[in-house]
Amino acid sequence: MTGTETAGSPISPRTADGKFKILLIDDHPIVRQGLVQLINQEVDMHVCAEASNAREAMEMAASTAPDVAVVDISLEDRSGVELIKEFGQRFPNMLCLALSMYDESMYAVRVLRAGGRGYVMKQEATKKVIAAIRRVVGGQVYVSDAMASRLVGQLVLGENDRGSPVAALSDRELEVLTLIGRGMGTREVAERLFISVKTVEAHKERLKEKLKLQGSTELVRFAVQFTLDQANQAAK
Repeated sequence: MTGTETAGSPISPRTADGKFKILLIDDHPIVRQGLVQLINQEVDMHVCAEASNAREAMEMAASTAPDVAVVDISLEDRSGVELIKEFGQRFPNMLCLALSMYDESMYAVRVLRAGGRGYVMKQEATKKVIAAIRRVVGGQVYVSDAMASRLVGQLVLGENDRGSPVAALSDRELEVLTLIGRGMGTREVAERLFISVKTVEAHKERLKEKLKLQGSTELVRFAVQFTLDQANQAAK
């Protein structure tokens, strides 16, 4: 179930058979296989293409014109949040629904700000992804009930989010922090994100400032612990 905020007008299928075309983007074949079977059982939607990374996703979106893209936010070659932003620029008629094993309190708002229409935890995908797709094509936003209440508190009632300081990071800073936590050095992060080493160093300085860390060693330690915490939450 969830959020009742209106994201836009309902859309209609662009196929002769009246089915919504769904593009699945996830780097785990077994996840895609399960979702394909689940979605293709429905009478009003079908999977028109699959992609395991951002490059393939762009190609499939261009060649198959999906109505909805279901995007894993943690892809091997690019952040799913950044991919959703580019989808919005290149394919404005395609709606995006994020799928992730990570805590929605950290990523759901980022996805919505990037132009996504919803966020589904992978642990709940088999139970909720169909309802989420239907809500999204119906012109609404899909998040969990808990996240919807939190958003109402923040956006309508003016409540402050007093959670982790990581919540205050920009999307790019969070991406850099996550890659550091996965053991990547400065040059590896630069190559992964297609930015300069100097830019990565600048992001690291801002991370230390925002997270109140005293040096590179503390930053690495914090990043590793953050990444482990995210993985542990996903495993629950």
